[in-house]
Amino acid sequence: MNSPSFPTLGKYIDLLVDAICVVDKHGHFLYVSPSAEQIFGYSQMEMMGKQMLELIHPDDRQRTLHTVTDIMEGEPQPHFENRYIRKDGEIVHIMWSARWSEADQCRVAVARDITRRKHAESLQQAVFAIAEASHNAQDLNTLFAQIHRIISELLPADNFAIALRDKSSAAVSLPYSREQVMLDFGKDSSEMSNQLLNNVLHKNEACLYNAMHERMALQSWLGVPLKSHSGVLGALVLKSYSAQHHYSEKNLELLQFVSTQIAAAVERKQMMARLEHLALYDQLTKLPNRTLFYDRINSAMARAKRHHAIFSLLYLDMDKFKAVNDTYGHLTGDALLEQAARRLESCVRECDTVVRFGGDEFVILLENLDYPEQSITVVQKIQDVFQEAFNLQGQMVHIMPSIGIAHYPLDGDTDQTLLRHADKAMYAAKQNTINVH
Repeated sequence: MNSPSFPTLGKYIDLLVDAICVVDKHGHFLYVSPSAEQIFGYSQMEMMGKQMLELIHPDDRQRTLHTVTDIMEGEPQPHFENRYIRKDGEIVHIMWSARWSEADQCRVAVARDITRRKHAESLQQAVFAIAEASHNAQDLNTLFAQIHRIISELLPADNFAIALRDKSSAAVSLPYSREQVMLDFGKDSSEMSNQLLNNVLHKNEACLYNAMHERMALQSWLGVPLKSHSGVLGALVLKSYSAQHHYSEKNLELLQFVSTQIAAAVERKQMMARLEHLALYDQLTKLPNRTLFYDRINSAMARAKRHHAIFSLLYLDMDKFKAVNDTYGHLTGDALLEQAARRLESCVRECDTVVRFGGDEFVILLENLDYPEQSITVVQKIQDVFQEAFNLQGQMVHIMPSIGIAHYPLDGDTDQTLLRHADKAMYAAKQNTINVH
């Protein structure tokens, strides 16, 4: 049987799905088969003479040049992968099988479009990464940052935000927002973004917006709702201020796909945060409870030992609280404890801890002190703010706390010894008050 003639082979080459490319030693295309247009978006005539490097994704250029050097030195590359930018701006993943022809002084290569495969692999990796982040992230803020990183590996996400909607009030917050744009585009851009976000949250549908005019401040906006079985938690938002990059329907589909996993991860972390809050905080006053107190004081002792530092412990008891309960009822007593908690918080720094220890007893942990006597200043503040009567549903009630102090390590080097010392000092202060009256 006779071998096919060269013209016949040429017809077969024109039918190939993969593209045949011939590049000279300076990197210019000498020949591309017709299927190259399907892969790269440029016609054969447009690609002839074009510098290959101009089409390669900037992040892959250096790596590609190193591989080209290996090929020209006689090392064939049957499975080299890199990314090209199509004529329409889309990124295409190519797997090359290439070798050098010494006789013709050119590279001969076959280009296969593996974009779908890489896309599927990226989505699978993203799903696994989101699941891993859901389990490993210590809190919501850490989870949001990891989600941002995962999304950035799938599509441009320099300007990225996560919006959450409160289930009870429907109020919208932006607990995570990262903007890389340095220019101030004024309120027009913000108003457009807010309008688009409201559409996503209220219609529960993904939204893609591309400006029709290049001078528009907000060039491209992409938002998808975070849907769970219990409803819409919020939304993922991506923005582009560059006329060179507009989000596409493919980007929207991709973000919608991962949004389901992200919504599940966020809801799980929110549930864990609620359970943790129930376990560690007093539900009436919203202050840390005994469990969290013991964790805080042991951490404080570890830091103090390490840095040879000191801290103080205040033990407080509300004088005549039982009389308020008996006279006005438990609801009024609860209101008094809530207001007392807020007043105590106003007397300390952010690094300090105010704890509801039980009933009408409170404990305050004062860290980062230069000398023990600094705690006296806090005691004076507390006594001053309690001078003002409490307005309890129209009833004006005066109540003062008895306060005992213990200093670490002067009065003890364990949580129990410090508490006992502060409790004894508080009881002595209460007895003095009773004797005075």
